[in-house]
Formats: sequence, structure tokens, C-alpha cells
Amino acid sequence: MYISSLELADFRNIASLHMDFSQGTNILYGENAQGKTNILESLYMISTTKSHRGVRDKDMIRFGMEESHIRSLIMKGGIDYRVDMHLRKNKSKGIAINGQRIRKASELIGLLHIVFFSPEDLGIVKNGPAERRRFMDMELCQLNANYLHDLNQYNKTVENRNRLLRDIYMFPDLGDTLEIWDAQLINYGRRIISERNKFIEDLNGIVGEIHGKLSGNREHLVLRYEPNVSEEEFEDKLRRSRDRDIHMKTTSVGPHRDDFSFMDGETDLRRYGSQGQQRTCALSLKLSEIDLVRKVIGHQPVLMLDDVLSELDSGRQNYLLSAIGGIQTFITCTGLDEFVNNRFKIDQIFRIENGACVEKSDAPAL
Repeated sequence: MYISSLELADFRNIASLHMDFSQGTNILYGENAQGKTNILESLYMISTTKSHRGVRDKDMIRFGMEESHIRSLIMKGGIDYRVDMHLRKNKSKGIAINGQRIRKASELIGLLHIVFFSPEDLGIVKNGPAERRRFMDMELCQLNANYLHDLNQYNKTVENRNRLLRDIYMFPDLGDTLEIWDAQLINYGRRIISERNKFIEDLNGIVGEIHGKLSGNREHLVLRYEPNVSEEEFEDKLRRSRDRDIHMKTTSVGPHRDDFSFMDGETDLRRYGSQGQQRTCALSLKLSEIDLVRKVIGHQPVLMLDDVLSELDSGRQNYLLSAIGGIQTFITCTGLDEFVNNRFKIDQIFRIENGACVEKSDAPAL
């Protein structure tokens, strides 16, 4: 699996762009705020239909324009797939695969699998539980179309239930209608809890060995899923929390409040780990994603490293760069010294300036 080419029109600061990529390592370098991350964002869009930054479609359209286009050619299993995405300010996005318009954006999920690593991901250990839930959801949605459906339905149900809770506070007679939303919440929520539990179990079969190598076997990392409520207790706890939910006007029980921890023995590295330990955990987690995707779908994912190397010390840099051989990789950076100095194999170099690729070259001889 790899991305052959990309065309952009009026995307972020990019007026027009065409790039052909190597199946190996592609380096995008240039000064900050020139468009390197925007290129990765567009590739992430054709994989997940969403920005990794969590912004709205209209915010990715170039200033002053009404629409934006992303076109990409993907090779998977010896078959070419052309993906066309049309972003519009006041309408939902349009997507076509090989010229055939798809009815739902979710139909694109699973065609291309991307593991995206940015400096923000280094905070996944020490930051709040919302980031860790987002990590689980982003990966599970790429791996499991049923999970994507259940998550979308669950989130809509939480929104509708919260809206009703606010109305009940003013109009108590509406309380009887809570049963409708509670039944849906329990149905979708139980499936989400089950899939997240399995996901963490699968990662634990991978992450321990990787983390051991990164830490010199000084630490033994285990991920621990921390559901807000178990599948079996969900219905009972939701009912018992009803009065509190009405008073607070929000749903207090369910997988939208889940978390997971990074344990070294009985030490919770979220709270008691050093900054170096926490960064090593985050790196282990991302490298585990690669192996998990490979095992689940039988294809190599595409890896994107957005200005991550500058945030890692030389030991972690070397381990990361040595671990990604054999898969298509996109790396953004401000200079090429770290690659030349470490004699790291790269295949294609692109210099990005003011939203344009001003130079393309093969890797220099090392």
C-alpha cells in the first residue's frame, strides 16, 4: 500500500500543487509555515475524511476561495485507486473513488491506512483522557468499519440525550422519553467498550517488546484500559445516574468518559513518569500502531512523521528511523542534517516554499 501522487487546488496556503511520491521515504523540508504539514493533512484527509487537527472542512479552503480539491492516486494490492475530494464552504464534502461518487464519507475509510505522528502526540501520555480516547477512536475507525458506525451513532445519541436533559430540567414531563435514548446509548456503548478493550489487548501484545528495546529493558510497559463503566454494568449505572444527569444537564456515564493508562509495574507513568519516560511511551505506542495495522489488514500502513524528529533525542531518533524500513514514509523537517549525519536512507526530497514544491531531488549520496 502506498500513495503514488497528490494534486491540490486551493487547499490551505496551497494554490496549486502536483507531487509524485516514492514508495520509500519522502522528505518534505523547508522553513516553518510554508505548507509542509498542510500536505500531510491533505493525505490524512483522503484516508480518514477528516483533518488530524480536528478542524472543519471550510477552514481548510484557501483564504478567499469557495472550494478546494484533493486528488490522489493510491496503490493497494496491485490495484490503482483514484480518490477525489471536493471541499465546499457551505455544503458537505463530495468524494469519488475511481470516478464513482460515494454516498457516505465513511465508505472511504479503510482504503488507505495512515499512522500519523506529530509533536502533539508526544503529550498523549501526560495530557487529558480526551486525547487518549481520540487515539483509540482514530485507529479503530480505520481498522473497523463497524466501530466507525457505532461510534458515530453513539456520539449522536449522547448529543440528543444531553439536549433532552436540558429540556427536562425546564419541562419535567419529558422525562419519560429518556428511555428511547438510553436504549440506543447502551446498545452502541457496549459495542464500543468491547472493541476498545480488544484493541488495548492487541496493542499490549506488541508494545511491551518495543518499549523494552527503547528503554534498554529498564521498563516493562503495559497499557491498561480504564472504561468509565463495564458492558455489564452500563444499563444499571445509566439508570441510577438519571437524576444527577438531569440536574447537571449532561450524560455522566458511558465510553465517552473512558481512558487508558501506561503502567510500569504499579507505577502510572501518566502521573509519575518523567518527561523522557512519557515520550518513550508515546513513541512505543505509535510504533505499535504500525505493527497492529500490518497484522489486522495484511498491508503496510503509510507512516507520516510531522516535525517529530526535532522533538526526540538522538537515541530515540535512531530507533524510530531504523524501525520504519520497508514502508512508505513522509517526514517533514526544517533541514536535512539529521538524515545525512545519521546516514539514514531516503528516496525522495521535496523542498516546500510558500505552498509550492520548488525543488524535487533524489536522495544525496551518503
